[in-house]
Amino acid sequence: MNGEEEYSAPSPYVAGLRGRCPRCGRGPMFRGLLTLVPRCEVCGLNFSFADAGDGPAVFVTLIGGFLVLGAALWTELTFEPPFWVHLVVFLPLTAIVCVGLLRPTKGLLVALQYHNKAEQGRLES
Repeated sequence: MNGEEEYSAPSPYVAGLRGRCPRCGRGPMFRGLLTLVPRCEVCGLNFSFADAGDGPAVFVTLIGGFLVLGAALWTELTFEPPFWVHLVVFLPLTAIVCVGLLRPTKGLLVALQYHNKAEQGRLES
């Protein structure tokens, strides 16, 4: 029961963002915060193909930085608070936003890697 034709393929975007198996859409993709399970407990998909690398961290840094920096700039221009307010509010907010975005972003990249059959590039000889 681990052939790909036995499962209707879910949207890689929905499966990835929810942290579900990209083949069946039901089994969990993660154990803990960012550790991929070795294989799907529902359909048996082996996750050894998955190598998101630094991609999730790059996207999270760019997206989270844009959001938090925009909020910090708006706060500065609107209220002109002292510097310590920025440290107390926006330093923890940066950590929360980045950690909160990291798992869905990694799940999305792994699901898109599976969906597009992406693999390591090789030189032809």
